[in-house]
Amino acid sequence: MANEELYIGCHVSMSGPEYYLGSVKEALSYEANTFMFYTGAPQNTIRLPLERLRIEEGRALIKSSGLDESKIVVHAPYIINIANKLNVDTYELGKKHLLSELKRTYAFGPKILVLHPGSHVGTGEENGLESIIEALNEVLSNDGTDVKIALETMAGKGSEMGTSFEQLAYIISHLEKPERVGVCIDTCHINDNGLDVGDFDTILKDFDKTIGLNKLLVVHVNDTKNPMGAHKDRHENIGYGFLGFDILNKVVHHPLLKGIPMILETPYYEGNPPYKKEIEMFRKQSFEDWR
Repeated sequence: MANEELYIGCHVSMSGPEYYLGSVKEALSYEANTFMFYTGAPQNTIRLPLERLRIEEGRALIKSSGLDESKIVVHAPYIINIANKLNVDTYELGKKHLLSELKRTYAFGPKILVLHPGSHVGTGEENGLESIIEALNEVLSNDGTDVKIALETMAGKGSEMGTSFEQLAYIISHLEKPERVGVCIDTCHINDNGLDVGDFDTILKDFDKTIGLNKLLVVHVNDTKNPMGAHKDRHENIGYGFLGFDILNKVVHHPLLKGIPMILETPYYEGNPPYKKEIEMFRKQSFEDWR
């Protein structure tokens, strides 16, 4: 690898018949040295039993390929919302499935589960923060794993929580097990929520002061279809959006982020995944117009 300390990959699918083995093969086909996957469909909580998912074969391929399993990331399903305890059914379902996802992540081997903090759905920021803290305290006292949750920075659509470093810091500082929770920065989301990713040094300085850089577990590297502050959350291919290649390349290669998994969630283009080309561009630190 051109840079041994650069862990860069992308979201990969997990579907039959090869399931996890297929996920690992897909990541390797892009010349990635990390990847992110969902343990089932992201939009629902239907999950196949672990014994069907060819986990041992996938882990064997990870080992034989020289990948660092601790840099691989799982993403929790979007349907989990632990930010509104006043909606009891949704809240209980969210806690139940977060507990399940932690156990499933542990069974696959990775140590990081990315989670959207959820939406307070009109009940207010204070209720949202309290709800998230209570849910995380309950789940993390019962899961029996060492998997860490990475709360994702959000774009600020509707009543989303996790839209500021201050909110995330408040959540983490009020947990019974703060060592089990960190943060995933998404470059598209923080741009769409009004932060200037072109001044990433200042963003990291603010993050370190508010939360602590030791809490940064994952970076989602995405260009954006929208200008700063749009609150939209629409990802774009690297170099074709409002952020552009140079800004994102500085993020990927930032000296303070060495060893942190960098995960691409950029859209397919004309039905094809862009990841091999995007990963290659970041390794070479040079943009190539491929579209």
